[in-house]
Amino acid sequence: MATSSITKNFVVSGQKQAEIFANAIEESYQESLTRTNSAPIKYRELKDPIEIKNFMEKWKETHE
Repeated sequence: MATSSITKNFVVSGQKQAEIFANAIEESYQESLTRTNSAPIKYRELKDPIEIKNFMEKWKETHE
């Protein structure tokens, strides 16, 4: 579970709920260590100010 998917506040109260929550976090972490089918992340490194400006203008056109 990605942390960005948590959009609500919640309260963990009591030892039993705390243990359940901690176990869920631990299981999620252990699962992430065994994942091997992750797709490679594609990225493009921009260094030239003009290239950055052009990229941002195109981004704004598609996201406004």
